[in-house]
Amino acid sequence: MQAINMVLIGLLVGLAARLLMPGKDPGGFVVTLLLGIAGSFVGAFIASYLQIAGGWFTNFAMAVIGAMLLLAIYRVVRKATASSS
Repeated sequence: MQAINMVLIGLLVGLAARLLMPGKDPGGFVVTLLLGIAGSFVGAFIASYLQIAGGWFTNFAMAVIGAMLLLAIYRVVRKATASSS
């Protein structure tokens, strides 16, 4: 059951990150899902490093920030790979 919750929350986080970062995204549903899940971990790491504690909204916001960071990195890597081919 927790795996299903993690996937659903990861999807919501990934969608929120894509909505907040305008531009052409080089990925589909699976990339959005993976960015959201990985962004949750990155956001948790950032919150832990900065010693930010909070409730549900703070955790969700940090997950979205982490996903946006990963989306920005993904766009740069994808663009560099596409231009070198």
